[in-house]
Amino acid sequence: MEKANVKPAEGKLGIMVVGNGAVATTFMTGVLMARKGLAKPVGSMTQYDKIRVGKGSDKQYLKYNEIVPMASLSDIVFGTWDVYPQNAYQSAVYAQVLKKEDIEPVREELEQIVPMKAAFDKNYAKRLDGDNVKQCKTRWDMVEQLREDIRNFKQEKGCARIVVLWAASTEIFVPVDEQVHYRLEDLEAAMKADDRQRVAPSMCYAYAALKEGCPFIMGAPNTTIDIPAMWQLAEQTKMPIAGKDFKTGQTLVKSGFAPIISTRCLGLNGWFSTNILGNRDGLVLDEPQNFRTKEVSKLSTLETILKAENQPDLYTDYYHKVRINYYPPRNDNKESWDNIDIFGWMGYPMQVKINFLCRDSILAAPVCLDLCLLSDLAARAGRFGTQRFLSFFLKSPMHDYTQGEEATNHLYQQYTMLKNAIREMGGYEADEEMD
Repeated sequence: MEKANVKPAEGKLGIMVVGNGAVATTFMTGVLMARKGLAKPVGSMTQYDKIRVGKGSDKQYLKYNEIVPMASLSDIVFGTWDVYPQNAYQSAVYAQVLKKEDIEPVREELEQIVPMKAAFDKNYAKRLDGDNVKQCKTRWDMVEQLREDIRNFKQEKGCARIVVLWAASTEIFVPVDEQVHYRLEDLEAAMKADDRQRVAPSMCYAYAALKEGCPFIMGAPNTTIDIPAMWQLAEQTKMPIAGKDFKTGQTLVKSGFAPIISTRCLGLNGWFSTNILGNRDGLVLDEPQNFRTKEVSKLSTLETILKAENQPDLYTDYYHKVRINYYPPRNDNKESWDNIDIFGWMGYPMQVKINFLCRDSILAAPVCLDLCLLSDLAARAGRFGTQRFLSFFLKSPMHDYTQGEEATNHLYQQYTMLKNAIREMGGYEADEEMD
């Protein structure tokens, strides 16, 4: 075994979260509780999963931090931006995801996490009304103010490294425009010209993070870093990027269940997915332009797993529909229904129905932790640009669509990519193949 050249995880790791709502505060509270030994980080691959390294008599199953140098929970320092000024304790209570007894023990630490003013444009999330917002003359000014925030936070908190994570609302759909989004100089020119139609606030966060030497993770389905201009910037700054959209409930089920249909060579006539949720995410998605962004992300999963060109008898012309309904009584306890019309021997129809009563933020929090720790690891290992091995955690994984590349959405293939990347960074052979 040859030890890979990964820098050690020394010093504090700052995690700066865009958004201080249900997902962000559940994530922060859970980390603070876990490091006091008062809760368990269930659902986190970096804390629980074991990977086989070596074969034959050399075979052993190790946790991630036994293979590669990972930042520990005790190294993490949190910062946040939000349009609402409430601190993380107030916001966690308001979100009504966690019980009071699971927040109180870390109240003091949460109260110290006070959101900085957000870089915000109401046109991108019409349902949000907060006033904790930066006054920005142009999109370029927005970038400069965010860069200053990152520098100040790093210095004040004495952080060795920073990761920036988007856990804020879904923005309205921004179509990729070759005139602005394909070349870095065009994107910068658009920011300076204050092109508010084609430069979303999230792009300013991503640009600022990468320029300040921080990995950036897009946890919503926004176009943000899924554009060639940002890939160029990530290459220029030698920083990892990952996105888009946390894979938590329904899409997790879809990326795990669709392989059952394909592996068993069963046919598909249609897959209808609907969701009800009542948190701030649901409120924002009630706006058609914001839902469009989410719909594109959720629809992409099936089409790359059940492909007509591979099996024309089984997957030609199936009907795939996705719906999200805002329903306030449910708050963060999302419910998803999937009705799957399949067919088998001699074309006889059958149905599968899945009813997942999930908790959105409870599923998202460990994904936030894993993406932050693994992006920090990637940066220390000298990996930059799109981190395809993180697709396991993402609903609509980034890929180079300009070259006709397809995203890998098959959960078990994504898991193989994840394990192989950890093996490689640990100096072991990447010894599993993806067919």
